[in-house]
Amino acid sequence: MSSQPTQRPACPNFSSGPCAKRPGWSVDALADSIAGRSHRSKPGKARIQEVIDGSKALLGIPDDYVVGIVPASDTGAIEMAMWSMLGARGVEIYAWESFGAAWVSDVQKQLKLEDCSAHIADYGLLPDLENADFSKDIVLTWNGTTSGVKIPSGDFIPADREGLVFADSTSAVFAMDMPWDKLDVVTWSWQKVMGGEAAHGMLVLSPRAVERLESYTPSWPLPKIFRLTKGGKLIDGIFKGATINTPSMLAIEDAVDGLKWAESIGGLPTLIQRSEANLAAIEAWVEQSDWADFLAVDPATRSNTSICLKIVDPWYQALPADEQAAKAKQIASLLDTEGVAYDIGAYRDAPAGLRIWGGGTVETSDIEALLPWLDWAYGEIKGAA
Repeated sequence: MSSQPTQRPACPNFSSGPCAKRPGWSVDALADSIAGRSHRSKPGKARIQEVIDGSKALLGIPDDYVVGIVPASDTGAIEMAMWSMLGARGVEIYAWESFGAAWVSDVQKQLKLEDCSAHIADYGLLPDLENADFSKDIVLTWNGTTSGVKIPSGDFIPADREGLVFADSTSAVFAMDMPWDKLDVVTWSWQKVMGGEAAHGMLVLSPRAVERLESYTPSWPLPKIFRLTKGGKLIDGIFKGATINTPSMLAIEDAVDGLKWAESIGGLPTLIQRSEANLAAIEAWVEQSDWADFLAVDPATRSNTSICLKIVDPWYQALPADEQAAKAKQIASLLDTEGVAYDIGAYRDAPAGLRIWGGGTVETSDIEALLPWLDWAYGEIKGAA
């Protein structure tokens, strides 16, 4: 067994959602919240609009795209989009981890679309995106939060596509360059890359997506919180600060705080650089490791936010599957007990291993301080076997 490291991460929060708060955050950041005021009041709507406008500006979303705040986090946003727009033409769904698989299940088993095909890859891999049929609608996750596999670029998406591209991008926006001109529906949630407080989702629609909403009515009923049109026209108030349900003004304030912090450090380029530096630190460590490797098979698809690791030590690989899972959980539990890394176990549906959040709110110095602890914890678990 190796000796215990002496340096500890200043912030041990490496959860993949809710994610680490921005550096220096405290509840004092919410002091200017208008809690207790109506979200429909003039200052309430103005603060909500600040989140919409700030997100659009920071991310470089095209002027003719609309951005809104919707209920139920990223799940609510992507479900709202699928239930409101799918069915106008055939659908292809691409999945390579648990959340993508959930969208496959919802479209096939709940919407029960006849012309719907699913393209599913194992954890660590991407399905064949190059042969996607863009005469149909395409549904995918831009970054596989539970697999650590991302789409490296939007080059495979044609500009003259006939269908819409729906991209669940909750662990991608603010950390990766998003090809907005190639995407028609993009969703995310506050508790992911920016570490905001949860419960609300963001929905981005291209002009083509708006046209779909205004020209197509699905055959199934839509609950109130899913309705984006009225009388055949987009409810534009949703995209101008009039949310469908009552938002938390504390969560709104926290989202504003995160956007201001991002701008103060250099905006989107700096956020991306910070996240990529975190991945680079782990890549350098994995290169020297004799027991850990990335779950992502192709280095070009390695996520720089939800960084998933597998254990490749022959001793570990020789264990039965249930013992492998138990050992991986013991590593995460030991690091939690030591107070150096919280919530870094692999997602419950994913292969046994570790998952370290590397978004821009995480300091690279904390990642670097964590890595020797990974070696120590693995040595402790293996040595005790």
